[in-house]
Amino acid sequence: MKIYTKTGDKGTTSLIGGTRLSKAHIRIEAYGTVDELNSYIGLLRDQPVNEKRRDLLKEIQDRLFTIGSHLASEPEQTKKILPDLSEEDIRLLETSMDEIDAIVPALRAFVLPGGHQSVSFGHIARTVCRRAERGVIHLQTQEEVEDSVVKYLNRLSDYLFMLCRAMTYELGIEEVTWKPRVSSKK
Repeated sequence: MKIYTKTGDKGTTSLIGGTRLSKAHIRIEAYGTVDELNSYIGLLRDQPVNEKRRDLLKEIQDRLFTIGSHLASEPEQTKKILPDLSEEDIRLLETSMDEIDAIVPALRAFVLPGGHQSVSFGHIARTVCRRAERGVIHLQTQEEVEDSVVKYLNRLSDYLFMLCRAMTYELGIEEVTWKPRVSSKK
């Protein structure tokens, strides 16, 4: 099977079920952003600091493929044999955040992204996750999208923030807090 089909040369692509849509359609944008996020999660999984989290990050990538399959399917296809997204998947993220929260110092200020390349990759993944969430919510205003997809992406962005805090802590990097500039013209 060849990787190129030429069917998208005119700017359209097919959903699972056969419907062709513009590649600029909000549904395509939503699952394209989830795909982009999945690539960043892969980059995080490859960071040496995340060696002990590789299985969890792979699980997250699997769930993102699940979300992508749902978003790439016509509504009647999602009721067929597609992988599921469950409350257990969301609880896994929550449990992982609780474990991180138990070891990192209490957060007392906003944190600026950065400090180490691995942490920066994590913050990029977090912001792409937020964009994916916004895209799915936008799609949900016009078409049926399972609430669990939005909930998972919301929780995942929280997890990615906590993952950045964990990496910072484990790498021995100081978190750079935001210190807002206050005008002296008062």
